[in-house]
Amino acid sequence: MAMTAKFTLSQRAQALTSSAIREILKVTERPEVISFAGGLPSPATFPIERMRWATDKVFDEAPHAALQYGPTEGYTPLREWIAARHSKNGVIIRPSQVLITTGSQQGLDLLGKVLIDEGSKVLVETPSYLGALQAFSLFQPQFVPMQTDEQGIVTDALTSEQLQGGRFMYCLPNFQNPTGRRMPLERRQALVKQATEAGVLVVEDDPYGELSYHGEQLPSLLSMNPDNVVYMGSFSKVLAPGLRLGYLIAPEELHGKLVQAKQAADLHTPSFSQRIVYEALQGGFLDRHIPEIRTLYAHQCELMLSALERHFPAEARWNRPAGGMFIWVTLPKGIDTSALLAQAIEQNVAFVPGAPFFAADPQINTLRLSFVTVPAEKIEQGMERLGVLVKAAVAANKATAAAA
Repeated sequence: MAMTAKFTLSQRAQALTSSAIREILKVTERPEVISFAGGLPSPATFPIERMRWATDKVFDEAPHAALQYGPTEGYTPLREWIAARHSKNGVIIRPSQVLITTGSQQGLDLLGKVLIDEGSKVLVETPSYLGALQAFSLFQPQFVPMQTDEQGIVTDALTSEQLQGGRFMYCLPNFQNPTGRRMPLERRQALVKQATEAGVLVVEDDPYGELSYHGEQLPSLLSMNPDNVVYMGSFSKVLAPGLRLGYLIAPEELHGKLVQAKQAADLHTPSFSQRIVYEALQGGFLDRHIPEIRTLYAHQCELMLSALERHFPAEARWNRPAGGMFIWVTLPKGIDTSALLAQAIEQNVAFVPGAPFFAADPQINTLRLSFVTVPAEKIEQGMERLGVLVKAAVAANKATAAAA
């Protein structure tokens, strides 16, 4: 007779919830579904031949070292490359500040472990990256939402009360997930100044910074004050996400604690992946490869913007991103995009409702569209189907308001 296992979940485990996006992606695995849901980079951008060449080079030159344990901090030549790439605008980043992580998601987890106690104040954008909210929530912080507009965090609205006692503020200044917004230079400068004066650490998550459609980049928050900024980078959007290779750049006092937390988590990120990526990067490869990604994504974005203009009603509003992978849509108040998603899936179209991206007071009339993995004809077809549903929702919403 089979015995039922007996165990007691920790309070932390009981509080865990699944990612709304990951749950939606299970549905979008069906080939007939046109998915604007996943924040996945386009497979067309994966440099397969370059990665094959780099893998062969690693096996030819250092097969045993590549398959052996390595230091927790990461492969030294790769850390040196990262430090050199971020040493700009008069700021020198040292390899001793760089920690290689198993994807940038691990970086979020490590920061949560090292910086958050139960009830700690953590300032986040409104809305913010769902994966960060999920990672930080495990450590039971007190989220403090920061006001935003079409240019990101409204620095003039940040108050001393919000900042006081904050462990850190988490932000994505470049083509933010989910909104696609980019903070202008003046706000970046103001944000770093305000945080530094208040003694609040800044966590700058920057997976999309290289994806400006026209190649124009703004100075990182890190370059404005490396003593008070932790920078999170990733190779997922510029090489391939399956590598699971990210990195943190942190002040050295904090870096040491992050290393200790990583030792307890996984000892180190795979040596093999690190060495392959390092070889692939040589000879200025990224500077040749990234413009190809930018061109493709700019074209895909324009296709979706054009389809939105044709198929969505005048009551809907959306941004026109200058880079990245996302368009943020706001519908009239009273429309619940979670209910709209259920209808869309019946029509074999998927998107991500906006509510899960809010740490508090979710705006249920918002949604995120990702355009980079969908073929041109599917963008048109999917947006036409979705537009019919949105128009019906807007009409029903007006009728409800009139009846009230």
